[in-house]
Amino acid sequence: MTRPLTLMAVHAHPDDEATSTGGVLAKYAAEGVTTVLVTCTNGALGDSGTVKPGEEGHSTEEVVALREAELAASIEVLGITHAHQLGYLDSGMMGWESNAAPGSFWTTPVEEAAARLAELIEQHRPDVVVTYDENGFYGHPDHIQAHRITLAALELTGSPAKLYWSTIRRSSFARFGELVREVGVEWPEPEGEMPEMGVEDDEVGAEVDATAYAQQKHDSLAAHASQAENIVFLRFPIETFAALMGTEAFVRVRPPRAPGDPVEDDLFAGLR
Repeated sequence: MTRPLTLMAVHAHPDDEATSTGGVLAKYAAEGVTTVLVTCTNGALGDSGTVKPGEEGHSTEEVVALREAELAASIEVLGITHAHQLGYLDSGMMGWESNAAPGSFWTTPVEEAAARLAELIEQHRPDVVVTYDENGFYGHPDHIQAHRITLAALELTGSPAKLYWSTIRRSSFARFGELVREVGVEWPEPEGEMPEMGVEDDEVGAEVDATAYAQQKHDSLAAHASQAENIVFLRFPIETFAALMGTEAFVRVRPPRAPGDPVEDDLFAGLR
């Protein structure tokens, strides 16, 4: 290679970079890989500390400024090389009236947002791209839109980058429950019916052990202090956090994983 390898992660909101890819971003940055973060929305409909969207005292302008500062702190913790914010309006959870607000990411034509992402792909020439699956992992409209524009941008540019969806093994949920009970952390009950998340074990194409970077991942999550009420993982001791969050799983989309292919332990497998 005549240039450093490059990883691009396309995420919906400030804090998403830490939850599912904080480990790989920190690990690969430490190894000299160029890491690029694209954050699609401004996170305006996140919490303002203990104040929820729609409640008295919630100011979207203040939330945007707060979350921009928190994102900058997370980027520094993870050692991210380049960070870009597309600045679209946070669409809120699926079914909220804000989904249809003018300027929301959900209402933005895919081709429009994809063209902006395509410019960044052409600028950085990533070898690996990571984003969400077609359901946005859990059905959030901004995550789904991030998926859509990433596919469209890759097609626009003709990029040969390897492509992955971040995911979780469904088989790991039982162990997750055990660890939650062991440390006595109260896990909030979901409101309404939750979409099915994660994949079966045989669908996992890569699993990267970033346990050595668990503290950085924890600290990057903690940087998003305004959202701390929703980040239950921060309530765990660091040892439990590392056991739960230190290994990150992915579905390999391109090149597609054939039956019987070994699970990669490196997103850059075959490239170095």
